[in-house]
Amino acid sequence: MCSLTFPRLDLSKRGFGAACSGNSRSFRRPAGSVRFKVSSMRNVDVGSSELAAGLEVSVNGRNSISLSDILEVVADDLQKLNKNLKSIIGAENQVLVSAAEQIFGAGGKRLRPALVFLASRATAEIAGLKELTTQHQRLAEIIEMIHTASLIHDDVLDDSGTRRGKKTIHQIYGTRVAVLAGDFMFAQSSWYLANLENLDIIKLISQVIKDFASGEIKQVSSLFDCDVTLEDYLLKSFYKTASLVAASTKSAAIFSRASGNISEQMYEYGKNLGLSFQIVDDILDFTQPSEQLGKPAGSDLAKGNLTAPVIFALEKDPKLRGIIDSEFSEDGSLEKAIELILNSGGINQAQTLAKEKAELAIKSLSCLPLSHYRSSLEEIVKYNLERID
Repeated sequence: MCSLTFPRLDLSKRGFGAACSGNSRSFRRPAGSVRFKVSSMRNVDVGSSELAAGLEVSVNGRNSISLSDILEVVADDLQKLNKNLKSIIGAENQVLVSAAEQIFGAGGKRLRPALVFLASRATAEIAGLKELTTQHQRLAEIIEMIHTASLIHDDVLDDSGTRRGKKTIHQIYGTRVAVLAGDFMFAQSSWYLANLENLDIIKLISQVIKDFASGEIKQVSSLFDCDVTLEDYLLKSFYKTASLVAASTKSAAIFSRASGNISEQMYEYGKNLGLSFQIVDDILDFTQPSEQLGKPAGSDLAKGNLTAPVIFALEKDPKLRGIIDSEFSEDGSLEKAIELILNSGGINQAQTLAKEKAELAIKSLSCLPLSHYRSSLEEIVKYNLERID
């Protein structure tokens, strides 16, 4: 896994050298699909306020994209995964089984394992594989287990009351059981990971678990810190979100016996998609109604977690710094801070950053042959950006 431990990380331009080359095949998009036009790419400074005009997206015949439609091409894979998830937890401890049923039964988009299946099938075509291997299937299950374990721990750290419309594990069983349930799922996923017997993938995904902890520590150590930089934010976002997505898509390509260049491009795709998703989530924390968020608007800011819109706003409005430094000690100060952020242009700059990362993600897919699976990988990028249109 490239360049995850050095002190300064330029996430906007971590290229891997030679561009990968894939076979070109004729491909007709289904009616109503999304067409992407991506202009020539350039390295963008993370602090730039220029518009990411290179990504032009048009939706044919409808105003929005349904994620279920995008993932239809791997619907059978996801259905099989849902059946397997509970069984691979094991039945040794009834409390852990009940906790697993609670979190997996709450549903969710299953986006990360879906990305594994899409990347697996898109790259398997290059190697001439007709069907996914058991390694591909197990990889998707491991990724979802790791993601779920991280959610359980996140809910404990954030003292969240609900997850996907249901009570969180620690609300039902208490903090001790929730922490142990998360630990158990990390351990169980590690055991299944070791049984894949691929040292490169074991190293890659083990690094992800380390990154989760690094991201949490980085976030906790910078609460209410108005001197946090955009680079700091992107590194934390990589640790907490993009690292798992990048490892997922690269590992899928490795199991498809794709070339090293293609595997690295799939890593770049996952990294930039993950960063774009996190930036969009952080924008929605200010722009989406509380009913849709499932939490009060600006809740990250209230906890002192300064995200991209806040960092950009701090550059424009010095009054915001004083309010944040006070940790919102005065009545109405949080609402005032949110107003300043909304009026500063910080949201627009964050939108531009999300689009820049989306451009880079789509560029990485140029190494793949045209197919329904590549199309879905592209459409997921569009689906994410559409959340802030």
